[in-house]
Amino acid sequence: MLYFSYGSNMSHRRLQARVPSAAFVTVATLEAHALRFHKVGRDGSAKCDALHTGDPADQVIGVVFRIHPSEKHHLDSAEGLGNGYEHKQVSIVTPEQATLDAFTYYATEVQTNLQPFCWYREHVLRGCSENRLPAHYTQVIEKMGVVTDPDGERRLMELAIYE
Repeated sequence: MLYFSYGSNMSHRRLQARVPSAAFVTVATLEAHALRFHKVGRDGSAKCDALHTGDPADQVIGVVFRIHPSEKHHLDSAEGLGNGYEHKQVSIVTPEQATLDAFTYYATEVQTNLQPFCWYREHVLRGCSENRLPAHYTQVIEKMGVVTDPDGERRLMELAIYE
């Protein structure tokens, strides 16, 4: 099954820690959606959302992975399906202008005044770099305001996968 990731799961290491079968397929664009850091995370910080705007000028660039259906429940659990995220089928466009159908997650609990923790944005930026997302898109994420996680151990644990 195809999964469209646009946030921290664009990082291959982060996603494969959750779903070992995850294999890169392509970079793709979800049209009429905008990337927002406003999903309320379990830790109280902001997580990514692909907000449906209906405006064809809005685009979320992300990564398509193939995952084994038997592992989807692991991803559902990690993403908090039913607790702030739901999933939906989307049509995404590849750089070759092919259309693919995939599932993705979208936020159901949002708060616009939240910011992500530094380590969360780091996961997203690593995914941007690993998958060679366009520089202009990555720069928007780099400029996103962040806050320091008061739980230093969590920060170290989150980023340990890159060592």
